[in-house]
Amino acid sequence: MTVILPLLFLLTAASGTAVVLVRDPARQIFAIAVNGLVLTILFDALQAPDVALSELAVGSAAVPLLFLVALMAVRTQPPEEKS
Repeated sequence: MTVILPLLFLLTAASGTAVVLVRDPARQIFAIAVNGLVLTILFDALQAPDVALSELAVGSAAVPLLFLVALMAVRTQPPEEKS
């Protein structure tokens, strides 16, 4: 367990950095979902199963899905005409 936690902390830092550095919104949504999964594994390793389940539901599923729906709604709107 002593080797796993530092690796999970590094993986969490790497996935968080990836969320910030990715420029394409669709890929950034995917990075947010991966970050949520990494945090879920970290919380489970830290023996916080209730927080892990909440992170799995919210951070890995609900928030990325809402961002994806919002992104698709913005991309499907017709362009406005200039006067």
